[in-house]
Amino acid sequence: MQALLLLVALTFASSCERSSQEGSPDTSTIKIGYFGDLSGPTFNFGESAKNGVLLAAAEVNQAGGINGRRIDVVIEDDQGSPERAATVANKLVHLDNVVALIAGGASGSSLAAGPNAQAAKVPMISPSSTNPAVTQIGDYIFRACFLDAFQGDVMARFAVKSLNAKKAAIMLDYNSPYSRGLTEFFELSFTKLGGQVVSKQSYTQGDADFRGQLSALKGTSPDVIYLPGYYGDIAIIAKQARQLGLTQPLLGGDGWDAPELWSLAGDSINGSYISNHYSVEDPSPAIQKFVQDYRLQSGNLMPDAHAALAYDAMRFLIEAIQKAGTDGPKLRDALAATKDFRGITGVISMDKDRNAVKPATVLKLEDGKYIYLETIQPEVLATPSPTPSPTPAGKRRRK
Repeated sequence: MQALLLLVALTFASSCERSSQEGSPDTSTIKIGYFGDLSGPTFNFGESAKNGVLLAAAEVNQAGGINGRRIDVVIEDDQGSPERAATVANKLVHLDNVVALIAGGASGSSLAAGPNAQAAKVPMISPSSTNPAVTQIGDYIFRACFLDAFQGDVMARFAVKSLNAKKAAIMLDYNSPYSRGLTEFFELSFTKLGGQVVSKQSYTQGDADFRGQLSALKGTSPDVIYLPGYYGDIAIIAKQARQLGLTQPLLGGDGWDAPELWSLAGDSINGSYISNHYSVEDPSPAIQKFVQDYRLQSGNLMPDAHAALAYDAMRFLIEAIQKAGTDGPKLRDALAATKDFRGITGVISMDKDRNAVKPATVLKLEDGKYIYLETIQPEVLATPSPTPSPTPAGKRRRK
């Protein structure tokens, strides 16, 4: 009889313990994977994006997390290599069991890593991959930036309407999906507006001598030179262009935006213009607060566009998790439904192909500064002020 009573007591205690565990809230951490170039040819992009992700995570964790669950960012270095990006994405998904990925690399890396995320049904957001093919990988792939089509069109219109350019020359990195995409859309818009592309030269990232290509395009007397590449190459091209007597305005895209550009290029890029995602000089209180918070976290570094884009990507991912939880399909649906998210880089809405519909800015480069000129909105969007989505009620950060 005593043995029977002991068995009943143990069964009852076990049942009560299990019931208590089942009724207790989930306090486990939410793992979000980040991978980007932290040691390769565009390491500044990867570091800036990582810092933006960590800032967003820290803000939410300091406010109590998501329903009491802290965010744990698992970081991997893809070294700027598409092959390694695919490898580290696979590790993050299958070994680290992250609920989502932030892909801080270039378009080539996102294109290589995306299929692994898609196959595992783990949402992946690229903050800065502007090549249209990235989100065509599948319905679990998103982006926080505008497309090359919009960015290329913005600079073509600026060249024609603001600089009165009639002839343009282009130098592109032919192995870069980013550079090829911008070239295609710039050329399409420029010619539609009545302009003529008089020379198109190519190079490979890491080349040291561009004088042959620059000499060839110099003979065509262009009004502007479009350089849709990354800051390391741009610095060398700009210096060599000026040495050869090319004084035309140099035009580019968001791939120029890195503090190292100025130390590498010096005054050779003065008077150049780029399309970008935001400006640190924008007086918006929300933007200035972000700049201040980022500098406090990152050793007084100024946040470039990659930092702001990654911060926005993390924030609207967090908002989707707050709404839908961490289940892959439900989280995917919540991300796809993102509408009028007020980010640092503009108001973000996802279109049917999971691309961010949002504005672009045009900046002038002068004496170490990116001088804000104008914001260009997509035709489908209104123009509300960029104010970050607030922390949910009851979770506001204490000051």
